[in-house]
Amino acid sequence: MILNVKAFALTCGLLWGLCVFLLTWWLVVFGGKTEVLEFLGSFYFGYKVTPLGSFIGLAYGVVDGGLAGLMFSLLYNFLAGRFSVSADAPSN
Repeated sequence: MILNVKAFALTCGLLWGLCVFLLTWWLVVFGGKTEVLEFLGSFYFGYKVTPLGSFIGLAYGVVDGGLAGLMFSLLYNFLAGRFSVSADAPSN
């Protein structure tokens, strides 16, 4: 089985972007700050736990998650092709 690289990368990007967006809004609405989301500001330039920062985090998250999904699916497809067992090959 191989993964559809584009679909997997897009899915990972959207999921990570939405997670950053929703977690930021959760903290904006219910108050409080966490070191985890504040730490993202050191990687995602311009990101802060603010309403505007949630959209900045969404954009960075889509790109970041998409690249991670792309690398994962390419590596998976490479390894799956390399170590796949053919139905015709005798098994020991």
